[in-house]
Amino acid sequence: MNSTASHDEILRGVLDRWKAAVDAHEPDLVAAEFTADAIFQGLHPYTVGRQGVADYYASQPLGMTAAYRILETRRLADDVVLGYLNVDFSFTDRPTLTVYLSVLVRQSLDGDRIIHYQVSRLD
Repeated sequence: MNSTASHDEILRGVLDRWKAAVDAHEPDLVAAEFTADAIFQGLHPYTVGRQGVADYYASQPLGMTAAYRILETRRLADDVVLGYLNVDFSFTDRPTLTVYLSVLVRQSLDGDRIIHYQVSRLD
């Protein structure tokens, strides 16, 4: 699988599950899409591991949803795909927050998971 389409498919597999868990406000399910040692950088100080991811998403308001668009992909190794995305986080009580997201997804027999997640706001 070396084509951009296959890279998109790998990313969408993980990111669609991430989005569904974010939209349902299920922080533990969001965290399950990350490796046990994932580096996670949202809009707060970074954490390492699933608990930090779960805590971050548990602190987000009910009704927050995510809509993503893949901008670029690269295969960095046989089992690692890079994705650069545009993500709109929508809320029930405030304007949509648009961010850029870089993720590294590791493929394994246990399932594809995010090993690195880095959000940037470009103001």
